[in-house]
Amino acid sequence: MIEDKLETVTLTERQKKAQRSRSIAIAVALAALVIIFYIATIVKFGHNLSGTM
Repeated sequence: MIEDKLETVTLTERQKKAQRSRSIAIAVALAALVIIFYIATIVKFGHNLSGTM
């Protein structure tokens, strides 16, 4: 079968920790972008609702 021919990679504990750290950093950066876009949208719509275009 094809599965028998596939090679698997076993990560060391150090590599797993580095991978987890990168994943957390990406998640934090993505969350920060979402918050920035949310705040920018609220500010933009806030100006439109107050009557100043």
